[in-house]
Amino acid sequence: MSRHVEMAAAQGDTARVTTDGDPQATLRAEAMRLRLDLTPEQFAQFATYEALIGEWNERAGLTTITDSEGIQRRHFGESLALFVALRDAGVLKPGRSTSVIDLGTGAGLPGIPLRIVEPSLRLTLVEATTKKCVFLEAAVEALGLERVRVVNARAEDAARAPALRGRFEVATAKALAALPVLVEYAIPLLRDGGLLAAPKGSRVDEEVEAAQGALRELRAILEPGLRLPLPPDVPRQTIVMVRRSGPLDARFPRRAGLPSKEPLT
Repeated sequence: MSRHVEMAAAQGDTARVTTDGDPQATLRAEAMRLRLDLTPEQFAQFATYEALIGEWNERAGLTTITDSEGIQRRHFGESLALFVALRDAGVLKPGRSTSVIDLGTGAGLPGIPLRIVEPSLRLTLVEATTKKCVFLEAAVEALGLERVRVVNARAEDAARAPALRGRFEVATAKALAALPVLVEYAIPLLRDGGLLAAPKGSRVDEEVEAAQGALRELRAILEPGLRLPLPPDVPRQTIVMVRRSGPLDARFPRRAGLPSKEPLT
């Protein structure tokens, strides 16, 4: 048991304890539903991660979901569902050190759960808010995650950095921006042939339609979407898949703030 979980238990933190006495019952149920065979070490990492989110949330403003069941079901469970969908589609291959960049990662979602489940990933977490980056650095260290980098920058600025531009095989983002904006953020970070995997909710068709101009400008191809394997009582989400398909105009992404103010049409 991690020091953080021991501390929570010693303080009588009942928010972390489910009715059957297993503090990770919700996460175990999600893993079972998704047919993911997590190791005891991975469950321990998730326990430490959850405790860290609770410990840092007030000072870093990480999430509005604060109960243990919600964190395990929504934050962790949806990240695991994304992993399963991308694995089954051949985007993430077990044992292959795929380079992944997670934009607007916030508390490290979905990037850190992806890295816990697939230790071979080379992960870059991009977050504009400094206090969240301080949390991310602490979490990466506490979880013992190697090959994980934290970048304190806006997505537009990250995409202009020579160390990041055109370097990644996969980009993810959870609720960072509408698709026309997200395409401009993410495509410059991808290698030619790289994929943006963006979970979207009920307005996915509207966002895809609105993104046609951005797709043309950025030489990106919309591929068939993947259904996120969520429980039946959770609103349906679709993983929009966008592939970079050629050289990119050096003017993209435009300066910070402009993509969201004036989306490409």
